[in-house]
Amino acid sequence: MAQDAALKAAPPAHLRMRIRMLEPVTLIWVILVVGLFFLIAAPLLKMLVISFEEQDTGDFTLMNYATAYGRQRYLDALRNSLLLGLLSAAISTIIAVPMAWAVSRTDMPGKGFTWAMILAAFVMPPYLGAIGWILLAGPNSGWINQVWRAVTGAQDPLMNVYTFGGLAFVIALHSFPLVFIFVKSALDLISSEMEDAANIMGAGTWTTMRKVTLPLVWPSILGGFILIFLETIALFGTPAIIGIPARINVVTTQLWQFFEDPVRVEVAAAYSIPLLLITVALIGVQKLLLSRKGFVSQTGKGGERRQIKLGPWRWVLFAWCFGVALLAVLKPLLVLLQASFAKAWGRGFSLDNLTLRNYRMLLFEHDMALQSVWNTIWFSAASAGLALILGAPLAVWAAFGAPFTPDIPVLRGFNFRGGITVSPEFAALLVGLVTYTAGFIAEVVRAGIQSVQHGQWEAAQALGLPRGRMMRLIVLPQALRVIIPPMTSNYLNLTKNSSLAVAIGYQDIVSIANTTLNQTGQAIEGIAIIMLVYLTISLSISLFMNWYNARIALVER
Repeated sequence: MAQDAALKAAPPAHLRMRIRMLEPVTLIWVILVVGLFFLIAAPLLKMLVISFEEQDTGDFTLMNYATAYGRQRYLDALRNSLLLGLLSAAISTIIAVPMAWAVSRTDMPGKGFTWAMILAAFVMPPYLGAIGWILLAGPNSGWINQVWRAVTGAQDPLMNVYTFGGLAFVIALHSFPLVFIFVKSALDLISSEMEDAANIMGAGTWTTMRKVTLPLVWPSILGGFILIFLETIALFGTPAIIGIPARINVVTTQLWQFFEDPVRVEVAAAYSIPLLLITVALIGVQKLLLSRKGFVSQTGKGGERRQIKLGPWRWVLFAWCFGVALLAVLKPLLVLLQASFAKAWGRGFSLDNLTLRNYRMLLFEHDMALQSVWNTIWFSAASAGLALILGAPLAVWAAFGAPFTPDIPVLRGFNFRGGITVSPEFAALLVGLVTYTAGFIAEVVRAGIQSVQHGQWEAAQALGLPRGRMMRLIVLPQALRVIIPPMTSNYLNLTKNSSLAVAIGYQDIVSIANTTLNQTGQAIEGIAIIMLVYLTISLSISLFMNWYNARIALVER
């Protein structure tokens, strides 16, 4: 009887077989899914629940939604965000696609210069670019308008950044590198044989580009468009600097007002729900548009990629790239650089107006300035690392038995000794940016893995390789050439987003600089120094990622 009971209690044979065949990578995926549920799904569910609760009692109510959408001002902010996202994404696409085609497929001169300017446009924080364009295109004191009035004698400004179109234009000038990187990476994978076939059929260069080349990279163009749209509707810095003085209210600035006294968290949660619905709807639209066509090119090897000879038209493309660089980088950078060395930026450029006092005061005389720079670097590195390797330490411990000795805090005297002190502000900002960036990185990795031909997977399975070795030896080496370029963009974007620490009181470089600005009144000079700090950090990240991208590049034979 005891033996029969033991046999009944034992798991079935097929279940034991499945347990033995379970690979470690499956356990890692389960841990990652559980972790992402608590990091992403749980806060979203909490926000949804709060949107239906009364502020004082916690009872169920729909008044939060009635308040959130009961005023025309709030509805206008939602409409403005949608229109701003569409307009900024459209301008970014128009700017980036010709540049990506010119750099990837043609013999346009100055490709190195174009790459450097695109990198500089991306690493410059958006709010600093907004400050630069306020100094350039402010209706009264902007440099461009001052020169325009001096030359023509006109009273009206040539450019006014405090308009809806001006706001969208400034956002697009710092968002188009996303589309550029997506489209260029896709163009680099297309063989010139397809364009040769179109030329043999009688199609010219521009017809081939329009009917053959660009349709093949349509998924990348659409993905970049959607990404910039989502980035724009979630952007706070530029709309706050340009939109609020121009009386252009958007969702992010309106949410900020909900957290002013009196704080209305429940109304803010209800007002945020449409952003989630819009994101889900855009993902559905993307899948619907891409499901109607196939975007797979059947080739044996990688194929030869030759540059298209454009003749005199190559200088037209270079002029386009140079004009974009002038508007996105050179002009704002020049005016901010001049302001950082100026005693008073309004006096213009002159030798007697130059000084190093701004840098000395911020970097050496301020007590917390250097610590704030270190906080920014440490926070950006920690967020980027956790976003990429979420759950990897568990895999290392399981596979190699890495030692782990916890340091438990112990109360000694009047304070705790041992352990690690993590402030609530740092923890909140770290978790928020890690989960936010992890979503973009997941899409980048997914796209890279899907770029590997299915035949490679089938060949590995036919050889009997486990899924872990298949990913490590076959899939990832081919997918990394697609993953690394947009991954670099995400790391640079994460560095810029770390400036949101000022919103929750964490002491980073922006917070310390704001305190310094309030004490000295030299706003433009301090902001220019912030720009140089972020530029140095971003260039370091870019140099390392470009070195790594060149190191893991596949060599075709």
